[in-house]
Amino acid sequence: MSFDTIIQLEDLCRYYEMGGVQIKALDGVDIEINRGEYISIVGPSGSGKTTLFNLVGGLDRPTRGKVYIDGVDISQLDAYELAWLRCRKIGYIFQTFNLIPVLTA
Repeated sequence: MSFDTIIQLEDLCRYYEMGGVQIKALDGVDIEINRGEYISIVGPSGSGKTTLFNLVGGLDRPTRGKVYIDGVDISQLDAYELAWLRCRKIGYIFQTFNLIPVLTA
């Protein structure tokens, strides 16, 4: 089995402004995940897990740093390319399901 890097995060930061105060949701995250690895991201509520996944999935843009998926810097991708990436390269299940009410049982 090949263990080449599939996800790489370099100095990943995501800051928000709230009431004139800067909130650091993520600050300087470096992660390298190799193909075939299983990982867990755990932490208390508000620790940045969802923010991290939104950045890796291209649903949000980092304040600073880089996200590489299979060697591609996703900050250079447009909306169509990001949708293709989510469909073909990574599986993404939303935390809130985002189901269409008329199509659910």
